[in-house]
Amino acid sequence: MENDAGPEIADALGVLLRRTTRARLHGRLTEGMGPALDELTYPVLSALARTGPRSAADLGPEVGLDRSGVTRRASRLEEAGLVRREPDPADRRAQLLVLTGPGERAVAELRRRLAGLIDDSLADWPPGEAAAFARGLRRFTTEGPFA
Repeated sequence: MENDAGPEIADALGVLLRRTTRARLHGRLTEGMGPALDELTYPVLSALARTGPRSAADLGPEVGLDRSGVTRRASRLEEAGLVRREPDPADRRAQLLVLTGPGERAVAELRRRLAGLIDDSLADWPPGEAAAFARGLRRFTTEGPFA
């Protein structure tokens, strides 16, 4: 029997991957965390937490921005003490963006907020269904077309 869930999943992913959907979520997550941390700077901070220190050029593809876009956002985060620049040991001409202690704490808070939003949205699901969804989503992202 063929699995006909593909079109339904594709439609749902289309909603999740829209910039407006992501920006709205990032705005909710960063609310009240200071003027430097908003829906524009969130992706840079989050990507640094996932990837570790990176140059603005290397981080650009991760967040869908060019080097200058990453640099502008990183400068705001740096002014707020969430990111610092360090010389790249592999290329002294380049600089790496690095999370600071306050940046790491901000990421931990953002992850806590995101998990809370997800938990709240799944609160009315039947027992076991949310856990099955989590397992299926993990499998889909590690084995599916995004792997």
